[in-house]
Amino acid sequence: MKFAIGIIVVLVIIAIWVITGYNGFIKAKNNVEEGFSTMDVYLKKRYDLIPNLVETVKGYAKHESETLTKVIEARNMAQSATTIEDKIAGETALTGTLKSLFAVAESYPDLKANTNFMDLQQQLKSIEEDIANSRKYYNAVVKVFNNKCEMFPSNILAGVFHFTKKPMFEVDGADERKNVKVEF
Repeated sequence: MKFAIGIIVVLVIIAIWVITGYNGFIKAKNNVEEGFSTMDVYLKKRYDLIPNLVETVKGYAKHESETLTKVIEARNMAQSATTIEDKIAGETALTGTLKSLFAVAESYPDLKANTNFMDLQQQLKSIEEDIANSRKYYNAVVKVFNNKCEMFPSNILAGVFHFTKKPMFEVDGADERKNVKVEF
């Protein structure tokens, strides 16, 4: 009798562990999805702003069409990405082309003084700050989720219920990590 009660207690403890572990994974997965969705809202705002920015630059820098085309192509690629990995790759490419766009703008003093361009640039700066903050949040919740997927004993439940690691939204490429050279 005591043996049967002992087995029942062990089974109840295991059942409680499985239920709470599974629910913890669901909560962490939902946090990851929420973090990515929040970031996606800010990315959409940036996508919507870029054509206005390109059109403003186009009026001043007609012979810079290759740079402007690359910006729009990178925007379209990032916007049409369907997976998180593709979205991360697209965002990396878009960030690089935006730097090229602002480098072109530096060559045109009239453009830099244009109030419409300055307003668009300020809006983009604000959106970039929002994106950076949402990336931090996304990466934080991905870290929690990934830790659950890899740490014992929750990794057992991750395997049973097919929870797999999520990608971090990381800076890609050595150019992003280089120190900025300032010259006077």
